[in-house]
Amino acid sequence: MSGTPPGVSVSFGGEVEEQQKAFKDLSLLLVLGIVLVYMVMASLYGNLRDPLIVMLAVPFGLSGVFYAFYFTNTTLSLISFMGIIMLTGIVVKNAIILLDYTHLLQNRGQPLLEAIIHAGRNRLRPILMTTTATFFGMLPLAISRGVGAEIWNPLGITMMGGLAVSTLVTLVLIPTVYCLFEEKRLQKAAVIQNVNGKLS
Repeated sequence: MSGTPPGVSVSFGGEVEEQQKAFKDLSLLLVLGIVLVYMVMASLYGNLRDPLIVMLAVPFGLSGVFYAFYFTNTTLSLISFMGIIMLTGIVVKNAIILLDYTHLLQNRGQPLLEAIIHAGRNRLRPILMTTTATFFGMLPLAISRGVGAEIWNPLGITMMGGLAVSTLVTLVLIPTVYCLFEEKRLQKAAVIQNVNGKLS
């Protein structure tokens, strides 16, 4: 470390050391949670593409958390890190609701674009209701000024910031990305069907 005499080293211990160990453990849990959520969705959807599209909402939810930290001058703590882990499951829920209904409409025979538009229109209210309920449920934690509020404020701020951004991403980005991937899949399937028809 610069500024220290030769032969002298400086290291952090006590609470700082324990916090660093806790951050490492929570980082591992966050990665493990994301992997497990992806594996569960992959087994239920029966493919690897749709869970990947759903998981796109996670990094944007995290960007909402960091924006909330910036505007509220909040630092990353153990409680806010726990909020990020909780947020991972809540963020993908809205994307699953939207994508699953799109699949249902396609299976009923609707064209791709119509299915996406109708899914967005019909699932807008449930997504906004669940997000708004969670958002305002966390509001007392975020604005509380009582005894011990400094511990729980980061949890509320984390959840509110992540939900606000991830909801917008779910309603706009997820359908767009799904449309691009599905159009390519349908075109490839049409080409294969034409080739098989000519061979037969």
